[in-house]
Amino acid sequence: MTPIAAVLFDLDGTLVDTAPDFVRVLNQVRADDNLPPLPYDTIRNQVSNGARALVKLGYDLAEESPEFATRLQKLLEHYEKGLAQESHLFPGLNDCLKWLEQREIPWGVVTNKPSRYTVPLLRGLKLHQRCSVTVCPDHVTHKKPHPEPLLTACDWLSVDPAHTIYVGDHVRDIEAGKAAGNLTIAASWGYLEQGTDIHQWQADAVVQNAAQLLAFLQDKLPN
Repeated sequence: MTPIAAVLFDLDGTLVDTAPDFVRVLNQVRADDNLPPLPYDTIRNQVSNGARALVKLGYDLAEESPEFATRLQKLLEHYEKGLAQESHLFPGLNDCLKWLEQREIPWGVVTNKPSRYTVPLLRGLKLHQRCSVTVCPDHVTHKKPHPEPLLTACDWLSVDPAHTIYVGDHVRDIEAGKAAGNLTIAASWGYLEQGTDIHQWQADAVVQNAAQLLAFLQDKLPN
């Protein structure tokens, strides 16, 4: 049995449900422009694709549009003011984190979300002192799906990538984890676009909820 030295998580849609704040903010800036609110799930399914995808969704704009940068800046300014208002750990994940902490197995976050937003979010959720490593795109040269962020996290933790689990809710997470030599887990509770077949990502495991993730971890590292 391969020993597990660390567990790394993608942030938005995997570890933390940030959709409530993104839905609130996108509909807030749309309301400022006298546009009606978009359905919750329509916005939720795009959160893992980042703020640019939300601007495209909210305003039907291409990135080349002269208005795009202004809309993006406004969205991010509003988001930064209240990024931990309604966001929370996905149900049951705190049990997974506590289980790891009790066994002194470090866990961390590897995300494509800039540290400008990641660090305050983790602090707002009181996760910053529990999290052993945080790697954001501004810490590396290449972001996911490149393996560099995951290899950087393993390096900072002084753990073998082959003994590290990476959990994510997007195909780029699994691609990055596999390229880094990690054991990969696809989280089906995440922000999956309609029609996505998560099994096609070819992760080492697919979990439906935190209880299944904990059972997977317990199987890899019995009491």
